[in-house]
This record gives sequence, structure tokens and C-alpha cells, in this order.
Amino acid sequence: MTHNPQIECIGVGKTLPSGARTLTILEGVDLSIDAGELVAILGPSGSGKSTLLGLLAGLDRPTTGSVRLAGNALEELGEDELALLRRARVGFVFQSFQLLANLTARENVLVPLELTGVEDAAARADAALDEVGLAERGHHYPSQLSGGEQQRVALARAFAPRPAVLFADEPTGNLDSDTGTRILELILDLRERHGTTLVLVTHDREIAARAERQVHLFGGRIERDTGTAAKPAPGPARDRA
Repeated sequence: MTHNPQIECIGVGKTLPSGARTLTILEGVDLSIDAGELVAILGPSGSGKSTLLGLLAGLDRPTTGSVRLAGNALEELGEDELALLRRARVGFVFQSFQLLANLTARENVLVPLELTGVEDAAARADAALDEVGLAERGHHYPSQLSGGEQQRVALARAFAPRPAVLFADEPTGNLDSDTGTRILELILDLRERHGTTLVLVTHDREIAARAERQVHLFGGRIERDTGTAAKPAPGPARDRA
């Protein structure tokens, strides 16, 4: 049977100019993620976690290698094609919430739905806010909401278009411990409810432990992948994990 991963990196590298030198951010990254997986990408600061997430999501382009999302080689797509693919298949949650300050919570959730031309956008936005427990706060602006509430609006916005894949970059990083725990539980619940593939970047090993699979980055390379043993591969895959 042919194995068609939802997300795939093949020999991916990313370098940036740094004065007269070249700075290597990622090197030789091979990674395959199936539909419905919950994968945590973790590693110390500077290990390339957020850079890898950006490449997987098509927000950035690799210097070398190939990134595929739903069978599409992202490096072969133009900017407009990439934008359309992201809009149709991908959701994002960031550490800094990234809500539009001049829009209400409801309007923030409506934006991606209207961009994708969803017919029942208003009803779906209301349902998404209800899912995150903010049905009564839709008329509030981000400045009128706590950090945890802002992140819940961001979650409603990310899940409302029903993306196939959600990329989350340190989604609890700007929150206190208790609020962060509640947000993590909500993310996991929404992911389970919607059957969404979740790729979660974190430096927190307790958060990573909630994932079915952990990909450990160190120095721009994958140091360990706990899912390798479970994937179809020739030879003694378990010994290499």
C-alpha cells in the first residue's frame, strides 16, 4: 500500500546570511507526518523549531530540499498559490495571539471564514466562539480580554475554517501556568473533536509529553523522533528511533 503522508520534509535545510558568514538554521531534516497525528516539535532555544514550523506551513521557503503539504511541493508554488493552499488547508495559533486590535472577537473569527467564501460564515464564527466558551464575549475588542481569552479567540479563529492541519507555535508561552494548562486542554479537545492534524512547537517537555509523537531538534537537526519506530520503514526502525 502506498504511504502518502500529509506533510513531508525531504532533505530540508535553511541557511541565512550573517555578515560575511552563512548561518545554518536547519540541515538535512527528513520528516513525515500523517493525517490526524499530534506531533510535538521540541528543543532548546535556537534549535530551529519555529523555523521548521514556518517551512512546514509554507510561511517560508527552504534553502535546500523539499517540503510537501497534501501532496503539493511548496517550493514549486508561487506566493498566490501558497496563500490559497494555506487558506484552504492550514490554521495557525501563535504565542502572541496576533488578533487584529481594531476588530471585535467575533470579527477576528469572521475574517478567515469570509476570505474562504464560507456561506454560513457568521453562524460558524458564533459556533466557534461558543466552542471556546466565549459566546458572550464576541462584541469585545482584544484589549478588553485577558490573555487567556485572547488565545481562545485565536483558537476559534484557527479552527472555524476547519483546517486539515493546525500549526501551533508555543501557544501557551505568553500565559501563566494555570491558564496555559487550560488553553492546552482546549487545543487538544478541539483537535480531537475536529480530527485535525496538530503540529505543536514547544520547549516544555510536559506539554510535549501530551503528544503522541515527539520530534527533538538540536543544532538544526532531528536528534530523535519517537514516531520513527511506528512508521513504515525498511530495516530495524525501532533500533534507530
